[in-house]
Amino acid sequence: MKDKTVYTCTYKSKLGDILLVADAIGLTGLWFEGQKYFANTLPDGAISQESLILTEAKRWLDIYFSGKEPDFIPPLHPTGSAFRQAVWQILLQIPYGQTTTYGEIAKKLAKMQNASHMSAQAVGGAVGHNEVSIIIPCHRVVGTTNGSLTGYAGGIDKKVELLTLEHTDMSRFFAPKKGTAL
Repeated sequence: MKDKTVYTCTYKSKLGDILLVADAIGLTGLWFEGQKYFANTLPDGAISQESLILTEAKRWLDIYFSGKEPDFIPPLHPTGSAFRQAVWQILLQIPYGQTTTYGEIAKKLAKMQNASHMSAQAVGGAVGHNEVSIIIPCHRVVGTTNGSLTGYAGGIDKKVELLTLEHTDMSRFFAPKKGTAL
């Protein structure tokens, strides 16, 4: 029988408290306190106790928030449809300090699936519902080549802070006038 125990802990970051959630396989959630979709997949009965996986995630975050690129990824176990999983795998390939667009991800996904077209809006929905933010770097996805930072479930201000922390060239980006969180 598989261990279905879920563990949680809070990580204190310079951008606010982060809830970390893990099962026996890997990290299942990483949310800024109060963000959109906060803890939406957290099951009842989760135990507030640090596990080995949560310790690894905290170590990754310590390195990340010190302004360095971590040289490892803690075990991950986000739950979602095959489509969302495919999008999240593409997010993991976006290099530290760099960005891509929803349209570029849609093109990559279409090519991987031998499809003629993939909806950038559908990609946006999958990116917006990423349950393991920062480590699966949805903050590195921008609207279009015109430089719009567009939505981020943690808030545009946090997206700007994360990209700045990664030494991303922010000169070509702007925050949209009205909220576009996905």
